[in-house]
Amino acid sequence: MTEAGNTRPAEGEARAPRQNRLQRLMRHVPLIAPVLLWAVPCWVLLYGGQHWPPPATPVGTALFALALVGMPFAMARGHGRRQQDRAAIVGDTLLGVGWVLFTWSVLLGVLLRLALTVAGVGESQDRARIVACAVLGVTAVLLGWGYAEARRVPRVRRLDVVLPRLGPGLDGFRVALITDTHYGPLDRARWSARVCETVNTLEADLVCHTGDIADGTAERRRAQATPLGTVRATRARVYVTGNHEYYSEAQGWVDLMDELGWQPLRNRHLLLERGGDTLVVAGVDDVTAESSGLAGHRAHLAGALSGTDPDLPVLLLAHQPKFVGQAAAAGIDLQLSGHTHGGQIWPFHHLVRIDQPTVAGLSHHGVRTLLYTSRGTGFWGPPFRVFAPSEITLLVLRSPRH
Repeated sequence: MTEAGNTRPAEGEARAPRQNRLQRLMRHVPLIAPVLLWAVPCWVLLYGGQHWPPPATPVGTALFALALVGMPFAMARGHGRRQQDRAAIVGDTLLGVGWVLFTWSVLLGVLLRLALTVAGVGESQDRARIVACAVLGVTAVLLGWGYAEARRVPRVRRLDVVLPRLGPGLDGFRVALITDTHYGPLDRARWSARVCETVNTLEADLVCHTGDIADGTAERRRAQATPLGTVRATRARVYVTGNHEYYSEAQGWVDLMDELGWQPLRNRHLLLERGGDTLVVAGVDDVTAESSGLAGHRAHLAGALSGTDPDLPVLLLAHQPKFVGQAAAAGIDLQLSGHTHGGQIWPFHHLVRIDQPTVAGLSHHGVRTLLYTSRGTGFWGPPFRVFAPSEITLLVLRSPRH
């Protein structure tokens, strides 16, 4: 007993310095990341042995320096206290451009240069110029395509989901899912209306919005969100909060969705019946809700399921996929989530996986819990989607007993 007691403090003391070092490192990420984002492509395009004519290098360097300074400045003014939409658009766009340029500067700066060297193509200067032109060409194509993908009305993704406990009367029950609309600095009221028109063509029994409606308060983004009031469902329209609501007066969004005819499932449930069988549709606040300081806001699964028959199948709305651990422990049949955007701009999905158990699609957790993670209907920040298309999802629930 004494030896065990003496060991724990030593382990705790050893762990504490590691945690402190990690915390110190994370504090420097906002300073280091922008430098890397612009310094790496600057070197690959201008200082990797190309020897461009005299005006090109100093002018190019000045542009990279301007982007390095301008991006965080614009984002701070756009997303900080000032909430200036024009600054947000500039900062977000620079962030997207920088990320794509950085990614392909690294990939082509290493792989293409190596391939050219092995193949014996040209002299060192020729290879450097080929790499630079390839980086600029690929970046331009991906940004143009990614912008079009971000601004288009999402394609509908349809899939059947078999729930072993679903009664035969509910076989074929149609669930439409939209999420992460992120109405924001770029006015997308027309896009919002077209998304809602598309949802209405699905003739869904249940329509769900799993949060991150907008960036900004309900009052400020009301015009973009108002088309949500036109969405039709034969049984119900339900909504849960995402983390971005808690950056922008979440209760205002809950009230607006209620006003538009959606039922906010704030740690509560409703029962939907068809053909003599019943489905529990429950929802929880986002996992960040409690730390927001808003009274009564927190993710409380037990409260959401209070009073339900444990033998009934449960469909749960939870904004972040990582809530699936609690859902699986509670025996939830199907959890619907968003949040990840599928990574939005490749290869950012690798970083998303550090924080979330899945990035997109249907996955199995625990004994019987299925999780569907949408890639999102809109976009956050940079107006680009690269290899991570947006979606409107139609899930058709199937009973094995039908």
